[in-house]
Amino acid sequence: MISERKLVAAIDLGSASTKVCLYSPDGRCVASASRATERFNPYAAQHPEWVFWNPDAIWDGVGAACREVMAAIDDPARVIGVAVTGMGMDGVPVSGDGRVLYPFISWHCGRTAPQATWWEQTIGAEKTFEIAGFPPWAMTGVMRLRWMMEHEPEIISKAESWLLLADFVNFKLCGVRATDPSMASCMLLLDQEKRQWSDELVERSGIPRRLLPDVKPSGTMLGSVSEDAASLTGMPLGTPVVLGGQDHLCGTLPVGAHRPGVVSNVMGSWENLIATVTQPDCNWTLGRAGVCVQAHVAPGRYAAWGGSPSASALSWFREVTGEANRPWEDVVAAAERESKAGAGGLIFLPYLSSAPCPVNDSQAAGAFVGLLNTTRHTDMCRAVIEGLNYQFLHILRTMEGCMSTRFDRIVASGGATRNSFWLQNKADVSGMDVEVSDIQDTSPLGAAMLAGVALGLWSDLDQAAERVKGSTRVFHPNTALTARYAPLLEVYGSLAAALRPANHALAEWRIPGSC
Repeated sequence: MISERKLVAAIDLGSASTKVCLYSPDGRCVASASRATERFNPYAAQHPEWVFWNPDAIWDGVGAACREVMAAIDDPARVIGVAVTGMGMDGVPVSGDGRVLYPFISWHCGRTAPQATWWEQTIGAEKTFEIAGFPPWAMTGVMRLRWMMEHEPEIISKAESWLLLADFVNFKLCGVRATDPSMASCMLLLDQEKRQWSDELVERSGIPRRLLPDVKPSGTMLGSVSEDAASLTGMPLGTPVVLGGQDHLCGTLPVGAHRPGVVSNVMGSWENLIATVTQPDCNWTLGRAGVCVQAHVAPGRYAAWGGSPSASALSWFREVTGEANRPWEDVVAAAERESKAGAGGLIFLPYLSSAPCPVNDSQAAGAFVGLLNTTRHTDMCRAVIEGLNYQFLHILRTMEGCMSTRFDRIVASGGATRNSFWLQNKADVSGMDVEVSDIQDTSPLGAAMLAGVALGLWSDLDQAAERVKGSTRVFHPNTALTARYAPLLEVYGSLAAALRPANHALAEWRIPGSC
């Protein structure tokens, strides 16, 4: 059994798994457990293209993972608090008596493209960005809510609140309906200057104000674990619940990237490049390129970031090629060994869930370009990894141009940093050193830091970061390969525009009910 003086619990809600971790004051993970996050579709017969998360399965997974980590310590009372982090776009309508009225519409689901078109035509992308710091993407939370209002008005009439994924778990833990500014940013309704809901955007969008929970700062003491939650999770009744925030921003805290001057590259289901700033400069130059300006979980800070689905593309590749049960290390090792730089002239465009930064096109789609009858499975796998790194550099250079700066220090973190070939290829493609923290799961540790500061374990986030920081390893570029990749990067940069007419023509076939 593990015995620690004080522990902080963190719940991390990802699109691949739900993870629960217990951390000691030096940032060491003394126990962890996870449960798979599985897509489901109760409406598959009528709408096979829809994608959901099951709220009951999410909460049951949280409970099972919590019970497992609680069983790994000698006294659950050592856990002084818990905070939740996770993906930010997906929400559910909840009734006044706490019933979930409709499942989470996953960010993988493409049904909200018409709502995004309506938003852009009615409210406008530039006006929205000036207030909310986000372009009107189809995956933003408000588009799911607009879809519900149009297609399930009776359900919305019965709802008291719309809770994003982390807010839903907080509600299940302690009964409080609230959100933090980083999560609220994902709704496309937050006034970044005020860090509160925008009266103008709420009114113009037609969203019932009653559905939006109170916005409170990250690190706020929300409540305490209820009797029902204690029974499910094994956490002691009354354990403090502290408001966390969105995963990619929590992930900047352990590596010190909540301080201006460091660019954090969080590698997970999404790959995000995050530059911390002190003011919300919601300039449309940024918005046009799909760079977001978002309230940070760090007090008084904001994040300018660009992101794109990333590891989820690798998961997709494994699934569609029938290798979901083959060890991922073997798949990657074969690609590294058997396919050379450039993947035999094959380029992968990773827009499997539309194209955010820097293309910013909701009707874009992914592609393999350069397929031949000599193309091998290993070439395709390598092309996926190279395509993700072309995309990384495309985002980085776009952010530099929009912000009139040059980044020279990249600190990578997140679960995908276990893939050494991906990291070395990133250095080779970009020609830059890539620093990698040995902290594998920065998002839950960041959430634990917010809870620990609120509970007096650390005085502030800077002290917490000093206490929990680990060592780093550096991947240096092979300059010969960097030169080899240069012309391929030019081709990659031209593909989105070249394929745009075809993708827009095909987009109607991807709209629910169109065929």
